[in-house]
Amino acid sequence: MTVALTIERHGGWCAWRDLRAVHSRRAIERGLSDGSVIRVARNRYTLPTTVEATREAIRIGGTVSHLSAALLHGWPIKTVPDRTWVTVPRRRGALRIEVGPVHLHHGDLTSPERKRRVTTPLRTVLDCARRLPFDEALAVADSALRSGKVGRTELREAAQMTRGPGSIGVRRVAAHAHRGAANPLESVLRALTIEVGLVMTPQLQVAESGMYATVDLGDEKLRLIIEAEGYGTHGTRKGLRRDCRRHTEFAVFGWTSLRYAYEDAMFEQEWVRWTLTSWVDVRCGRPPGRPPRRSH
Repeated sequence: MTVALTIERHGGWCAWRDLRAVHSRRAIERGLSDGSVIRVARNRYTLPTTVEATREAIRIGGTVSHLSAALLHGWPIKTVPDRTWVTVPRRRGALRIEVGPVHLHHGDLTSPERKRRVTTPLRTVLDCARRLPFDEALAVADSALRSGKVGRTELREAAQMTRGPGSIGVRRVAAHAHRGAANPLESVLRALTIEVGLVMTPQLQVAESGMYATVDLGDEKLRLIIEAEGYGTHGTRKGLRRDCRRHTEFAVFGWTSLRYAYEDAMFEQEWVRWTLTSWVDVRCGRPPGRPPRRSH
């Protein structure tokens, strides 16, 4: 796996320790040298598309928006877009230049947004919630809250004022956004639990006699733990052993621990939904449904 792909799997941004968990120092330096990786600040690494987004917006005469704006604000997202999202002011007639491979959106822009060439943090979250699937939009909103650039009350109040197409999705995202999600992978997994009717607490603290742990998602009443297993989790034998002991102790104290790999949470979501609903069915004395066919 390349360094660039690692950054993409982390949502478009990585710290040095994230990269070193997977790659050698030499591989990272090679990525910086060939331009496939960009260091924009100390301990902040991203992809060239993040930096090039503003240049593309200027060429078109618009403002970086939606997922591209989220990246410019420094927020990890579910999937790094292959095309820049650009919003241009509402106006009559067609653009007089070749737009090229961009996600073009027409909308009202404030003077500061036109000047800075990027939508405001709050506007960015609302735009994504209006246009994107729930899991992608929730990952953006969680990252925005975690960054401190958007407040939870501010987001909910703005969502209540939205009208028109996509406003229901905006309010849904605002209602469930939580700064406790550690990364986009956890946000996506939480979105799937919400879709099947489970209400999980991010970063739940599990305390038993002689055992204490913080888990990605948990429900004390159901005694259910759901964890997202990303890259670098088992980088050493010591890490693997620690993780095995942790999940064995969960079982000893009567907790069910469901664990999902990156590929399943991102690309096998029908299977993830089936496992969640089937767990609930078995707990209620019903037989589980037939598992869906997996693509990988």
